[in-house]
Amino acid sequence: MKPLPSKDEIRQWISENPGLAAKRDIAKAFGIRGDARIELKRLLRELEDEGVVETSGRRFREPGVLPPVAVLQVLPPDANGDLYARPLEEGVDETPRILIIPKKGDPALGGGDRILARLAKVGAEDHAYEARLIRRLGSNPRKVLGVFRLGREGGRIVPIEKGDDKEWRVSADMTMGAKDGELVEAEAVGARRLGLPAAQVVARLGDPAGPRAASLIAIHQHGIPDVFPDAVIAEADRAEPVGMAGREDLRDLPLLTIDPVDARDRDDAVFAEADTDLGNIGGFVIWVAIADVAHYVTPGSALDREARRRGNSTYFPDRVVPMLPDILSGDLCSLHEGVDRACLAVRMVVDAGGHKRGHRFVRGMMRSAASLHYAQVQAAVDGAPDEKTAPLVEPVLKPLYGAYAALKRAREMRQPLDLELPERRIELDEAGRVTSVAFKERLEAHRLIEEFMILANVAAAEELIRLKHPLLFRVHEEPSPLKLEGLREVAESAGMTLAKGQVLQTKHLNRLLAQAEGTEFDELINLSTLRSMTQAYYHPENFGHFGLALRNYAHFTSPIRRYSDLIVHRALISAHGWGRDGLSAWDEENLEETGKLISEAERRSMAAERDTTDRYLAAYLADRVGAEFAGHVSGVQRFGVFVRLDETGADGLIPVRALGREYFHYDEGSQTLMGAETGLVLGIGQKVVVRLSEAVPVTGGLILELLSVEGAVVRPPRRKAGKYSPRKPAQAAAKRRLVRKRR
Repeated sequence: MKPLPSKDEIRQWISENPGLAAKRDIAKAFGIRGDARIELKRLLRELEDEGVVETSGRRFREPGVLPPVAVLQVLPPDANGDLYARPLEEGVDETPRILIIPKKGDPALGGGDRILARLAKVGAEDHAYEARLIRRLGSNPRKVLGVFRLGREGGRIVPIEKGDDKEWRVSADMTMGAKDGELVEAEAVGARRLGLPAAQVVARLGDPAGPRAASLIAIHQHGIPDVFPDAVIAEADRAEPVGMAGREDLRDLPLLTIDPVDARDRDDAVFAEADTDLGNIGGFVIWVAIADVAHYVTPGSALDREARRRGNSTYFPDRVVPMLPDILSGDLCSLHEGVDRACLAVRMVVDAGGHKRGHRFVRGMMRSAASLHYAQVQAAVDGAPDEKTAPLVEPVLKPLYGAYAALKRAREMRQPLDLELPERRIELDEAGRVTSVAFKERLEAHRLIEEFMILANVAAAEELIRLKHPLLFRVHEEPSPLKLEGLREVAESAGMTLAKGQVLQTKHLNRLLAQAEGTEFDELINLSTLRSMTQAYYHPENFGHFGLALRNYAHFTSPIRRYSDLIVHRALISAHGWGRDGLSAWDEENLEETGKLISEAERRSMAAERDTTDRYLAAYLADRVGAEFAGHVSGVQRFGVFVRLDETGADGLIPVRALGREYFHYDEGSQTLMGAETGLVLGIGQKVVVRLSEAVPVTGGLILELLSVEGAVVRPPRRKAGKYSPRKPAQAAAKRRLVRKRR
């Protein structure tokens, strides 16, 4: 029989073979068989008692040494943008620094993510291990945002998420001094056992009913970065105005900005004039100048890393969480009236039909002739100019509208998707309380700027394709066959048609929308068409933009508030050799990852903005509980019916239990609920009258009671008066147990 190894030999082998340190691996390595395995087990137990090795699962390892594969928690990026992680392993006394080494195709990681990674011990000065991602496990611990309710032995947290009625238990030593009714952020702690899950308070956020709490809740709930690191602010503070070196002088062009009346950042300016080329009668020369953000936000800088992390600015009714610090977004990069500003500009020539004949990009210096707002411009062109716009009507504004008329002709031929989806505008007073809710007016001035920006975005994509330079495209793919079939079923149920057996184009959808226009199914078809669309995203490969009916499209016109546009600016700078602040080698290698990261950030912002609007609307309507409202059915689910109120555009829920005691059949294909006894059918687009039963500002939830459908009074539900309160699963189970016990 082969002699047993010494303890030192076993320890050394475990150190050299961390991935093969199970007892059977050790036995195999030293040729130990039969009864000798019992002696090996004794030796390993002694080594463990002496602290020479420790167990992790069924494997042995040196104390404080991490296994070759471990679960890690990702830490926020450091000042250099590098990602480090900490091990979620027991028995590691001193937490080693672990550098995450990303490879192409890895998902974008952020602080709090849990990952399974392969570790390699290294002798670097600033880190002990390097980690390579195996797979992402998700974030840990779970974050909870809710209202704290004080109790005898600590308290409870009532989540503010709509539809989440699960409370969290907080022990007395984990309340962080939170007061009853205060909004708090908490983290889940410990393993789930019987009863309520446990959490600890990590941040106190004040009064949840405060007038400005809605956006604050959304910022925390969706993890939107709203505080700039010191290094980013310091870098922005060092920025200075740009000189003329290497730039084309555009200061004599009467470029002007047209923005919302409350705009703080102005990143695009426009100018148009009739083309004097005899070969282009009726055509126009259009200039679009965009703030040169790339000059200030250079690749790899602290500003760049933070902008990439944020992805875009996020807009709330009471505040903006900007992508860039205010000294850049509101000052040095903003194209303010009468001051020299660096820009990237494109000169485009269009014919009388609005088709682009050519374009030329320049890196220039401009001086805005005027900062105007949409209503001001529209009023001037409609014959009611004010003191500021009067001198601009003939030389500047009318040529702009002339060029827009040409672009409209091209748009009508192209037929992009023509959905009618009005936007809401929430007005706040100085204290942050909602004073009014109205739908934003869509003026020709809005459409003019929109068409000019689309044309410039197309030119940017085509220019970089021509120069064979990498970029991020704005991609919008056509609807999936499944969603398209669902839309076709909705159309047919409304007595309309959506052609089959041909390659889908936006003009086919526009024909359907035209059939519905002015009918009782107008909103139904618009909403159903919108829901059949895929989400747009950013990608280095060009898959086209279905909604705009464009083959080549990239975002170029808003680099102050979108990182995608900054990438396109850098690509243009590199492709034309305009400076060293173009697209870096790292940018090019990580374009796909960047596209994924900023696409996710865009969706995060959209969700936060939508949730904030819901909360403001609920606060606005809270004083009108019991009032009646006209609306349209905007969604149907098995659990109830969503109604959009005509007056405010707010969405509320009629729970299926509030419809009456009868059973309601849900048809997913036709998106309807039908009562088994009354035959009442509820479907998208129906006109209804409802009563507001409950409005909860902290969650944004509205609970409604159905009064009539298409003018016909609905039999009231047979239940007790008062606000709707769904029975919790635990209560229902308790009642069933009680009934069985009585039997």
